[in-house]
Amino acid sequence: MVNNSIAELEKRLWDIADELRANSDLKSSEYSTPVLGLIFLRYADYRFSEQEKIFATKTSSRREIGKIDYQAAGVMYLPDEARFSYLLNLPEGADIGKAINEAMKAIERENEELKGILPKSYNRFKNSLLVELIKLMSSVSADIEGDAFGKIYEYFLGKFAMAEGQHGGEFFTPTSLVKLIVSVIEPFHGKILDPACGSGGMFVQSAEFVKEHQKRAIDEISIYGQEKTRETVNLCKMNLAVHGLSGDVLQGNSYYDDLHDMVGKFDFVMANPPFNVDRIDKERIKNDRNRFPYGMPSVDNGNYLWIQLFYSALNDNGRAGFVMANSASDARASELELRKKLIEQKVVDVIIAIGSNFFYTVTLPCTLWFLDKGKKDTDRKDKVLFIDARKIYTQIDRAHREFTPEQIEFIANIVRLYRAENIETRNGSGELMKQTFPNDKYQDIIGLCKVATLKEIEEQGWSLNPGRYVGVVEQEGDGFDFKERLEELNEELETLNNESRELEAQISENVSKILEVKDIK
Repeated sequence: MVNNSIAELEKRLWDIADELRANSDLKSSEYSTPVLGLIFLRYADYRFSEQEKIFATKTSSRREIGKIDYQAAGVMYLPDEARFSYLLNLPEGADIGKAINEAMKAIERENEELKGILPKSYNRFKNSLLVELIKLMSSVSADIEGDAFGKIYEYFLGKFAMAEGQHGGEFFTPTSLVKLIVSVIEPFHGKILDPACGSGGMFVQSAEFVKEHQKRAIDEISIYGQEKTRETVNLCKMNLAVHGLSGDVLQGNSYYDDLHDMVGKFDFVMANPPFNVDRIDKERIKNDRNRFPYGMPSVDNGNYLWIQLFYSALNDNGRAGFVMANSASDARASELELRKKLIEQKVVDVIIAIGSNFFYTVTLPCTLWFLDKGKKDTDRKDKVLFIDARKIYTQIDRAHREFTPEQIEFIANIVRLYRAENIETRNGSGELMKQTFPNDKYQDIIGLCKVATLKEIEEQGWSLNPGRYVGVVEQEGDGFDFKERLEELNEELETLNNESRELEAQISENVSKILEVKDIK
């Protein structure tokens, strides 16, 4: 099935599912996980049916095919009561919710790795709604490509995230941003960690990257994740399963819980951590210099705790790519000192500025950071590549933007030229690359990209804000863009708020010291 057909199918399924939700008394948050569970169940049935056909052709077999045979083939074993055809043909008046719950329990019973992760709240749905949902999922053609189910699952995750607002943003990172991160760090082979893994998009797109380069993800990458809420861990495990993947995904708060013994262990780290988190109990972690080698920021903000977690989890040649609040690039005081130490370690490799409206829950722009511990042995060791991608986007509706595959490839190719690697053009960026880099060599381009030396970065007060280095292309007319200026003002306000919190923390600390001295006297 071609991608256009999959896209049409995704939209048709979503339109019907959303219409059913609108005519029920359920909120998106109550509806999303059960619907994703049915997509998962339909996929499991598809895979089981395909393997069943393969076994049926092996007429020479003298023994009965059983669970072990299916699992040896990498397929979830489904007992009769968990088959989609069984649910579809239940008699009128049957308790459909109970039947689906029993199907989910049966799958978990027969497949240990799924134990406790599948939704079992279908008894809350009206029978009529469940019948329509089962018919909807059964309408997916039997000859659909296996990975299409994964694409449908990701599509529904994104739609539910959009519908759920702030809560949805906690488990879903827009796919085009994830694909850009993956394209830059290039996880061809090795151990991958996401300590804020949400629904597992970083893992899925890493597997897609491996597949695009003619390898099998199951042979090339090992997946490790951590997430603080059980419901999101379950979403992640279902997402992996529906893409034919598995991984070690655990529930825990990554500030305090090191469930994967992560220090120095991973080839790749990818994440979209929550921005500007406050009220972290730093007393619990201040002595953990393995995970937080540069110490605690005095400001009540978790950004530089996350950055240190990502850095410390990498092995000697590891790469990290993560989403970060813009304010972290220019943060002052203790955060500036932490950033300076990181830059002086020569591990900061690439910084990409992303425009506003890429996320479903916030309109503010963000920055992508890329660390590379292996670059110390290259001619890039005293350099950092800055890319300003704020003018690169595709508007998908009034309030949201994304990158097209061609745009992702173009941005990643700038990084490849900087690293003296071969560029890729399978997604159509060839012509744009010829126009921008006619000699197939990296060059600084005003308004787009600039390679800065560590000396230049020091002169800029250790800022990692691409706008300070890349420059601005002169505009015709008065050159004033109201929307862009509003975004800049929002960024400046965010920075001022962080500096205000930093100052408050310092004042509070100084007052405490004065009172201690007074008490002593």
